[in-house]
Amino acid sequence: MNKIRHAFYAGLGAGLFAVSSTAQAELSAMVAVEPTSRQDAFMLSRATMESGLGKALGQQITVSKSEELADVMRATRSAEYDVFIAPAQVAASALMRGYELIGSTDPAEQYVLVGRQQVPTTRDMKGGRLYLPQQDSIYTYMARGMLNASGLSFKDLRAVQHERYPQAGLTALMLGATDATVVRRSDWEAWDKAYPGVGKVLATSGQVPGGFSVVMKKDLAADLRAKVANWFANSAITCGLKPIAARAEVAEYKAVAELGLFTPTHLPGAKVVKAADVQQLIANGTVFVDTRSEKEYKAKRVPQAIFIPYHEKSLKDVAFDSTQDDFKGLAQLDKNKPVIFSCNGAECWKSYKASRTALGQGFKQVYWFRGGLPEWEAAGLSLAKN
Repeated sequence: MNKIRHAFYAGLGAGLFAVSSTAQAELSAMVAVEPTSRQDAFMLSRATMESGLGKALGQQITVSKSEELADVMRATRSAEYDVFIAPAQVAASALMRGYELIGSTDPAEQYVLVGRQQVPTTRDMKGGRLYLPQQDSIYTYMARGMLNASGLSFKDLRAVQHERYPQAGLTALMLGATDATVVRRSDWEAWDKAYPGVGKVLATSGQVPGGFSVVMKKDLAADLRAKVANWFANSAITCGLKPIAARAEVAEYKAVAELGLFTPTHLPGAKVVKAADVQQLIANGTVFVDTRSEKEYKAKRVPQAIFIPYHEKSLKDVAFDSTQDDFKGLAQLDKNKPVIFSCNGAECWKSYKASRTALGQGFKQVYWFRGGLPEWEAAGLSLAKN
């Protein structure tokens, strides 16, 4: 009887320990900052958010902060964080991958494509110069959308200059150093009053959720999600973040996400393959190359994948300049053997560029797994992790 009682309490203790461990599992959050919103970021205390939100949730939370939007966008594709506090395009990407919307700090706003007076219409931007912040900024998303509406792509322009601060684009416009730029409508209206007659609006975007948007994983416990939402609505001001008062329509985020440039569906010279094809090719000895970052590769990957990162600086465009990128690891592969290139799905350009580079260097059999790791996971296939 004592043995039975001892086993019962031992099992009960183990069960309670497991429940406690689960409840106390550390959460993670990422604060992603547009370079133009650095003033808001300076006001935001990461340590205060960790302590305040952690206390409200009754468990530890680690908060990171980054201005490297390309890295943050990759993190949304791999669901690296439980919560994102970020501009609209980052939130939009996360909402497509198992996250739900809490809200945003500011009302929706519009963006304008501003051109020099000598540029009649957006269509006349063909062969022109465009000034934008970094590639994954909201300004770049808006620029793509407004150009696409007129049948243009970045590849139709003579030059796309990526810098950090969009307001400097207006100065470049005034100096004749660029033909057009993208800014918030409110910034344009203030600048036009100060410098009338220098530029004009060529196109206007739809409504875009303003300020910081907050999203969290749908698969978190319901009571935990409620606590997170309540804290951001009522207590976020303690860490320097505006309260999450605005509740933009999810459709507005969807519209932003659709402006993000997806990779082409075909690649001349290579064969585009699905997860089932990849599985069979690997079984037959085809080399599978993971071109993502080392952090992503270690977190989870196709079991047989070898790590050869594609370090990307060129435009996310079919007209990308491969000389701006680094793919030196390609030299370790045999050009006469079949190879599969993969990354983080249809929005990730690394494997597309890797495939193009391999074809350009004389590889005989190139397979491009456009769906990448998200498609592999969705197919229920096994993963390897460090």
